Amino acid sequence: MSFPRYPAYKDSGVEWLGEVPEHWEALPLRRLIREVTSGTSVNAIDEPASPGQAGVLKTSCVYTGEFRPEENKAILESELYRATCTVVAGSLVVSRMNTPDLVGAAGLVKNDDPFLFLPDRLWLVSFQDCDPQFMNYWCKSISYRSQVQLACSGTSSSMQKLSQDNFYSFIAPLPPTGEQSAIATFLDRETAKIDALIAEQQRLIELLQEKRQAVISHAVTKGLNPDAPMKDSGVEWLGEVPEHWSLARLKHAAKEKVAGPYGASLTKSMYTGAGYRVYGQQQVIPDNFEEGDYYIDRDKYEEMKRYSVSPGDVLISVMGTVGKVAVVPDFVEPGIINPRLVRYHLRDLLIPRFAQKLLLSTPFQEKILLEAKGATMDGLNMHILGDLPLPVPPRVEQEAILDLLHRSLASFDAMSSSVEESILLLKERRSALISAAVTGQIDVRGLVPEAVAA
Repeated sequence: MSFPRYPAYKDSGVEWLGEVPEHWEALPLRRLIREVTSGTSVNAIDEPASPGQAGVLKTSCVYTGEFRPEENKAILESELYRATCTVVAGSLVVSRMNTPDLVGAAGLVKNDDPFLFLPDRLWLVSFQDCDPQFMNYWCKSISYRSQVQLACSGTSSSMQKLSQDNFYSFIAPLPPTGEQSAIATFLDRETAKIDALIAEQQRLIELLQEKRQAVISHAVTKGLNPDAPMKDSGVEWLGEVPEHWSLARLKHAAKEKVAGPYGASLTKSMYTGAGYRVYGQQQVIPDNFEEGDYYIDRDKYEEMKRYSVSPGDVLISVMGTVGKVAVVPDFVEPGIINPRLVRYHLRDLLIPRFAQKLLLSTPFQEKILLEAKGATMDGLNMHILGDLPLPVPPRVEQEAILDLLHRSLASFDAMSSSVEESILLLKERRSALISAAVTGQIDVRGLVPEAVAA
């Protein structure tokens, strides 16, 4: 849909901003801001505050571009006296220190909350003589983000800071107050439509992922022949398997197995800039062995060679994010596993990729996560994994299942990529619409009720 432009424009006097509607002004934020306040960093538990309990906001409360008060941590009672600056309706919460993509992120506070406090990394910004919802949308515009990127500084590329002086100097194109409200009303309506389309597409991706997982789980536990005679596996959570399949526990299907080195035998202080790779969850979770840059030197590698990896080894994450599985590829660089992984070198009984798909199937993931929660420590161990009963088809059937899954999953992945591209285009459209409206590149006054536009 195309939108009308204003009848007349003028030079804003700001080179990068260009022309604005002739009745608009281009003003520094210091002319529009009533006050900028900040909170105090206080000790808190990593759980949200209960109703009526004091909480301190996380910087993640504005990561989405909207203010999410539920992103907070309950303040320790002994720290309550140090907490300052509660949220006030009509103000913007702004991240003054964050990663390059998130520094300057802002969200509008819609309700007062005397129990919700700001940390020192967030500002509470209140305005005068302008609509706070209009300013909230302006903080999502390309012109605002460009100014943030130019103004920020920091000691590292991963953490940037925005000073109040620079924030006050930002230039905002500003229409009359009534027109600000009209633009905000228009954007509320139009972005809600786009957000609904994005939500539909995201749900479609979820459905595709569910279907993808169901295809994997059925193929590796029930086989490809729907008419094959079945038998009780003897394992309640696994159910029936094809009659001609055998069952073997993982520890018996492995020729060699080893848990990653524990204790002081391998610490990050031993890592070097080059040498032999140290493989961990960075590679296993995405199943991508080109990721990561941890190394040890030759002497350390020789000392820890029992933890080395070879093509075809099955690696399983056992701490933190548990139950993720990857197969070491043929092109792998020499290296060892870290303490968060275990390594299985399988017998010819099982094709490594089939074992991976099996362990990542729904019944096995549910069993693994259940066992991890019930363990003494939060994680898995070789005993839990070793006792997993695996349904084992003949190798020729494993190959047929993998071939089918390769083709089926490629189709699912192509559909998911197409949907993700649609989501990206919708988000770009949303951003472009906001930027056009708050900089006066489109005239929306005739697209909202007259009472609002007046």
